[in-house]
Amino acid sequence: MSLTEDVRSAERRIRQYVNSTPLEAAPYLLPQSADIYVKLENLQHTGSFKLRGALNKVLTNRDAALNAPFVAASSGNHGAALAYALKQVGGQGIVYVPEGASVAKVKAIRSLGAEVRVHGKDTSETEAQARLFAQGEGLVYVSPYNDEAVIAGQGTLGIEILEQLPDVSNLFVAVGGGGLIAGIASYVKDIAPHVKIFGCSPERSRAMAASVRAGRIVEVPLLETLSDGTAGGLEPGAITFDLCRRLVDQWVDVTEQEISTALRDFIRGSGTIAEGAAGVALAASVKVEQDLRPGRSVVVVCGGNISSTTMASILS
Repeated sequence: MSLTEDVRSAERRIRQYVNSTPLEAAPYLLPQSADIYVKLENLQHTGSFKLRGALNKVLTNRDAALNAPFVAASSGNHGAALAYALKQVGGQGIVYVPEGASVAKVKAIRSLGAEVRVHGKDTSETEAQARLFAQGEGLVYVSPYNDEAVIAGQGTLGIEILEQLPDVSNLFVAVGGGGLIAGIASYVKDIAPHVKIFGCSPERSRAMAASVRAGRIVEVPLLETLSDGTAGGLEPGAITFDLCRRLVDQWVDVTEQEISTALRDFIRGSGTIAEGAAGVALAASVKVEQDLRPGRSVVVVCGGNISSTTMASILS
């Protein structure tokens, strides 16, 4: 079965558990243009797109989820999504998080019933430990991006975007491990190949963009960024690498100041809250206005889990 069919199957599987999130005009991003829209996945259950992939993984392995804990590594959103998904079927989860993970996101994971374990200074170390533990105990490991079921679940956003705005010409997606953009682009490029896909990364953590440019998975310095949801490196052999290399049309790196400014404009303009990873895609859409194909643009606002302290500093 093709990845497009996998995405369609995932949509049927998860639809009763997820919000079909709004897609609305956002003229406050580019005041001179009325043709930019935002897909408000910050209004999803658990406040992030990650729920789609986690649900698809859990629902396709329901029996296993009832018999033993699932294991994940996460900077926050993926862990909360897995905990929520497991709760729907009566399963349990163990989520590894890196040192310095968002307090709000860790609290959300625990509130949804999963056990939290802290390991590693960045998500690469955390993922390695979580996978090692799962393998040693014979448990299911749920990667935040390096998993076909997770990618297909994230791709259901592509179905919704094309249904809500069939004439979209440009699509902006924040990239960490690449699960979201790989899923969306796999579906959108098959159904509407003219759509230009922009992969958006913070300058301070751009493992996928650097790897695509190098033609192989490479290690890059990973510095602190507002976009904690996209921070971290790539696992060796990550299946998202080839998908991103093949399907993403243009890569855009943004600075911390650009992320902060875009978040401020979005929060004030939309009346909703977004996190740093969403700010990456928002900032990129403004930065490369000259590279847009004629027509309408959609920015995926991938999450809204931001600490009150960070939000206050952005809005000040």
